[in-house]
Parts: sequence; structure tokens; C-alpha cells
Amino acid sequence: MTGIDIPKILELAPSPAYVIDLGRLRHNLAILDQVQQRSGAKILLAMKAFALWPLFPLIGETLHGVCASSPWEARLGREEFGREVHSFAAAFKEADIVELLGISNHLVFNSFNQLERFRPLWQKEQGRVSVGLRINPEHSEGHTPLYDPCAPGSRLGIRRAEFNNQSLDGVEGLHFHTLCEHLFDPLARTAKVVEDQFGEFLPQMKWLNFGGGHHITREGYDIDGLVELIRYFQEKYKVQVYLEPGEAIAIGTGLLVSEVLDVVHNQLDTAILDVSATCHMPDVLEMPYRPDIHNGFDAGEKACSYRLGGPSCLAGDVIGDWSFEQPLSPGDRLAFLDMAHYTMVKTTTFNGIQHPAICTFEPENGELKVLRRFDYEDFKRRLA
Repeated sequence: MTGIDIPKILELAPSPAYVIDLGRLRHNLAILDQVQQRSGAKILLAMKAFALWPLFPLIGETLHGVCASSPWEARLGREEFGREVHSFAAAFKEADIVELLGISNHLVFNSFNQLERFRPLWQKEQGRVSVGLRINPEHSEGHTPLYDPCAPGSRLGIRRAEFNNQSLDGVEGLHFHTLCEHLFDPLARTAKVVEDQFGEFLPQMKWLNFGGGHHITREGYDIDGLVELIRYFQEKYKVQVYLEPGEAIAIGTGLLVSEVLDVVHNQLDTAILDVSATCHMPDVLEMPYRPDIHNGFDAGEKACSYRLGGPSCLAGDVIGDWSFEQPLSPGDRLAFLDMAHYTMVKTTTFNGIQHPAICTFEPENGELKVLRRFDYEDFKRRLA
């Protein structure tokens, strides 16, 4: 997270707190805008990864809209982003369709069953709402089955064999999403498979959505290759290409500020923090992975090694093992890095653990702004 004034943020922020560095966010948006300008693609914010709506006006200066995975996300995108809203879910209720048709620009179905079941509803909105289908090219690039939409038995996307003897009347676009934290080469391989399997349908489409999982703003991403690929599909098939990254917007922008509450010993030293893996960074347990810490090192690399754990009653509420140059003591501050995406959108109030405040930091003037603090009433209202 080069360029972020972490010591200043640790000094100013409450604990616990998510803090978004606005300078790094603008840096990411500039890269994405370069892709749009050079390729003609339209890039959307995947709200499932990052939905901090007070920043939507800033993001909306660059991106063309949002993609939503539920009526609530779509409504938030419509109300606060104000540009295009693209909606998809594995399955919809009729009430979902009625609501989404009123607030979406694109509506993507996951099966021919749902496409036909709700045809009487969406056909009335043709011309205002563009309907598409999510396809499954059965080409896996992911290494973690939990995040692989093309894993065997996946419920996501329509396989090529299911297109036989089906009507595409009224369908204007195809959507594929197969990536997770990938650079360009996996996309290039996937796009070739998509073209080989579904290319015969593309001439009758108006748009093609490359989905998410693109780490476009990560160092080493082949932007020239991405631009060339987008241009290839747009020029050959006369479609508008969309991309809907989530992490690429927020990658490297966020810290999770935490405080050491206690240090206990049972075969090893464990520092108990005021942040929780299960409550505040669930991907640590689900992925699983070990996040980076400012001035933290691999266990055993420096003189003082600790296991870091949360305050909840879950025995497995363990964030990971690190070492530090100095011993940890109650009151010390730690900053977990790259904590903007798939954190705030996935938090829980399990055990009534204090939810982190949500803040922004403006590097141009050194101002830290608290957007939201959470209290007991927020916890209580979730339960009844």
C-alpha cells in the first residue's frame, strides 16, 4: 500500500475502524479510466465487493455504473450511484423481478427456466431493460473451489449444451464470470473458450459482459493485452463490452485499524485484538488467507512472534501468526492492509462484537473523516 500515510492514520483513527485512503482510490480509478478510454469498454463497480455508498459520487465520475446481486444492492446503486444498474442473481422470486425491472438497466438470468418463467414480465420492459443470460464456459482458472463459478457441479451460469433447442428471442447480451483475483492471462484463456463455445450467438447480441475478478489495478496487470482483447470482441461482433471488477476499484485503499487488548500464553503468545476474523474479515477464514500488517513479518522472522486472535467466543477466531521487532502490549495499534474489499460488505455482529467505524482519509490535507460509528442500537435492530 505504497503512498498511504499509515502512521498518521493510526494516530487519528478510532479503533476498531476501516479507513479508506481517497488518494489510492483515485489512483485506481485513473487506471480503470485509462482502460475505458483506450478500449471503449464500460466498467462497473461490483457492489458485492465494495459498497461504501458515500464514495459513489467520486467513483461515479469515472465508472459507468454498478452491478448488483440482489434487489437491495440494485436499489442502493440506483439511489446513490445514479448511473447504470446491472442485476444478476442465481435465482429470482417474482417480487424480485418486479422490483428489479423498475430500477435496473440490465437484468441477467441464470437459467432458461427463469428467463421463460418471467418472460411476460420482462418483455413489457424491452427497450428500457436489456435482458441477458449468464453462461458457464466450464473453464476453471480459480484455485479455491469456494470462489470458482466453473467448478464441477456449479449452480452458476448456463452451459453450452443447455442452449440447444432454446429460444434467444429478446436476449440481448451474454455474461460470464470465471475469475477471482486474476491478472490478464486467465481472462485471455477464458475469452478464447467463451468464443469457441458461444461465438455463434454473439452476432445477435448487443453486449458482452466479462464479469469480475479482474485485478486491473494490481501491479503487473497487462493493460495493453486487456485493451486489445476488448477491442477484438467489440470490433468483430459489434457488441458493447462491460467489465465489473470489485477489488480492482478498492484494492490497496483500505486499512483495518485495531488495538491490542491483551496478551495470553498457551504454548505460544497470543495477542487478542479488538477486531475479529469471523466478524470483520471473514475471508481470512473462508478463503483462507493471512492478511498483511504494517510493520508485521512472518512468524519467527523478527524477535517477537505472536498469534493474533479476535475477542469473540469462537475458538477458531484466529487471524494468523506474525512477528514484530518489539513486543506487543495492550493499547498498541496495528494496521491490517488491503481491508477495503470483501470486509465491510461481509461483516456480522456475532457475539455483539463492536463493529468497526467507517472512515476516509484525505492525503491532500491529512484529514480523517468518520463516516459512521456503530452502537448498541445497530446490534439490537438486526435481531428484531
